[in-house]
Amino acid sequence: MSEADAGAEGWRLDWPVSAGVRVGSAHLKTVPDDFRVSEVLEAFPEHTEQSGISSVAGEGEHLCLRLEKTGDNTEFVAGELATLAGCRPFDVGFCGLKDRHAVTSQWFSLYRPGMMEDDSALIEQVSARWPVKSACRSVRKLRRGDHQGNHFTIRLRQISADREAVECALERLKIQGAPNYFGPQRFGFGGANLDRAVHIDPAALNRRGGQGKGRRRGRGSSRSGGGRDDRKNVLYFSAARSWLFNEVLASRVADASWRTPLPGEPTETATGPMWGDGGTVASGEAGQRERDIVAQAPKLASLFMMTRMKPERRPLVAEAEGLSWSWLDDGGLELEFFLQPGQYATTILSDIFELEDISLDHHKN
Repeated sequence: MSEADAGAEGWRLDWPVSAGVRVGSAHLKTVPDDFRVSEVLEAFPEHTEQSGISSVAGEGEHLCLRLEKTGDNTEFVAGELATLAGCRPFDVGFCGLKDRHAVTSQWFSLYRPGMMEDDSALIEQVSARWPVKSACRSVRKLRRGDHQGNHFTIRLRQISADREAVECALERLKIQGAPNYFGPQRFGFGGANLDRAVHIDPAALNRRGGQGKGRRRGRGSSRSGGGRDDRKNVLYFSAARSWLFNEVLASRVADASWRTPLPGEPTETATGPMWGDGGTVASGEAGQRERDIVAQAPKLASLFMMTRMKPERRPLVAEAEGLSWSWLDDGGLELEFFLQPGQYATTILSDIFELEDISLDHHKN
């Protein structure tokens, strides 16, 4: 294990793959156009068929825009939209975070009550920064997970693997899916987010959760008290929860039980714990196994003993729906598939390839 694979506490950050070994290596995101993501939100029009959107269909207090962006992450765009619209950052909604080093199409909602007559002027301003593909009005702010999922078109380059082995692995992926791990980026470089998680004061998270419920004070401003520190603590807490899930999933992958529910699982499909107050809602064999695994990380497990975080479940299997692929003339590989919210394309592909994200080198430069 390299220094990048473990933090100060020796966190594991590379988990077993479904076939035991990967078939080879590949380059990811050589250029942004190699990684295209299109958000699927069935309630809104996919495209507005007019040049320079001059009218907006629908009703409601929220102006919803579908933007295409390259080189900007979701939260940066949301902040810039708030500035252009003259609203608070909290008044900008979106369904999920999208990659920065990619070409992504996603929806944003802007809270603009009583300002429908100004929509066209604002859209023109936004269009000077990012192409606006669609626009409509809605009665609801967009929130995390409101979308049906994401469609991906991804090109892998510099593939070092036997083509027949790649084809077999893709056929296997098409049939059985891949382990639904959280990606290593969630845990910070070398597990730094996990190192910080063990020093979180759970009581501070409880105070934050109680403050935010049903109140407008402090949203999108520093008046909430904790400000940036609060957001960082939530990030570290989420990393801890995700890592515990990955550890349970890794155990299931290791004994090939990751696609079959164990006795005591609360659902009819194979799921793992998103740890919370009381640990897990699983019982019997599944519950005991999950508790035994989490007990091996007592510093993280202790975080959940003093919070009001409700235990949840997450599927162990990520399905690459509608998976298709074609080989490119230069030896690269283009893949298309659809993923449900909360599933990650890089996780799917990492079950087959040892991926080298070329965009990280670009970012360093």
